[in-house]
Amino acid sequence: MSTVKMVEYEHASPEVKAVYDDLMARKGIDFVPNFWKTVATHPPTLIRLWRDLNEVMAPGRLDRLTKEMIAIAVSATNGCNYCINSHTAAAQALGMDAEMLGELMAVVGMFNLTNRMAEGYQVESDVLPTL
Repeated sequence: MSTVKMVEYEHASPEVKAVYDDLMARKGIDFVPNFWKTVATHPPTLIRLWRDLNEVMAPGRLDRLTKEMIAIAVSATNGCNYCINSHTAAAQALGMDAEMLGELMAVVGMFNLTNRMAEGYQVESDVLPTL
């Protein structure tokens, strides 16, 4: 249960309704997800977050499915069930199947483990990127 009262569409200010309308149109849905109704309790944050999310998730060198799979990986690592469900549904709509999800979770699990080991042992980096 949310710690604040969510802003339902019918009670939203015009600026919040504009974000809600854009969100539903872009996602092809007929409801406002709970995350966004909760963030709407502070309209400036809602507006900034929606703008920034659309910028980050726009087509670039990484395709949308790859970006959604990265979002799943981060969400799993952070333990955000809401985000795992949301991004898994989005990735499935873009073509991710159960085998791909399994492979993704294997990668996430492996690197969470090896990262913790490297930190625990305080291993000094000896391979550096050339970017």
